[in-house]
Amino acid sequence: MKYKICFPDTEYLPCEMPENSNLADELNASNSPVLFGCRTGLCGTCLIEIIDSAGKLNIPNEIEEEALSIYAPNNQKARLACQVRLQSNISIKTI
Repeated sequence: MKYKICFPDTEYLPCEMPENSNLADELNASNSPVLFGCRTGLCGTCLIEIIDSAGKLNIPNEIEEEALSIYAPNNQKARLACQVRLQSNISIKTI
């Protein structure tokens, strides 16, 4: 199964990814507005906001939760793209 990733209000075209694929791996291969650094959930370079999700995403692990508390406190829609496993269609924007 494939899911669509959209980048509203940008010039970037939507892309499709296989279920449970790592957002970092797929977005890095395509031309997307998301930048990546460490890929371990520490640096915050790939901080995104989930604008819309048609379903559930994987739950942030302890390392991601700690990073989000620093980089995007009080933003319940914030995630680190390098830690997201795709389980639905989503729309995202960089923070």
